[in-house]
Amino acid sequence: MKTLIIGASSNPERYSYQALLSLQKHDHEVLAIGQKVAVVNGVLIQVGLPDIKEVDTVTLYLNPSRQQMYYDYIIGLQPRRVLFNPGTENPAFYALLTSHGIQIEVACTLVLLATHQY
Repeated sequence: MKTLIIGASSNPERYSYQALLSLQKHDHEVLAIGQKVAVVNGVLIQVGLPDIKEVDTVTLYLNPSRQQMYYDYIIGLQPRRVLFNPGTENPAFYALLTSHGIQIEVACTLVLLATHQY
C-alpha cells in the first residue's frame, strides 16, 4: 500500500523527513510531494500535483492555510484515509473528505508507526 507524504522535506530535522524514513523502515511504499525537488533515501520528492495512482494513505505536513490548493487533488486520489499530523488540523477539510467517503485521522504518523498502529 502506498503512502503519499504532502509537505515532504529533504531536511533531516523535519518530521516529514523522519516519517519518510520510518515508513520505509516499516516496509511501506512512499511517494512524496514538497516545495523543492529532492531525493531522500531513494524517494523522489516531486513538486506540484503529479499523476499518482492507488494511494492508500495521504499524510499531511502542511499547515491548514497551505492545504487548500491540495483539496481537489487529494479527493481525486481517492485515498482510504488522510492523516493530519500535529499542526495540520483542519476541520473544514475533515468535512470535505468525509463527504467523499475518505477517512480522516488526527494523529502523528511517527507515533502510529512506532506503536504498530499504522
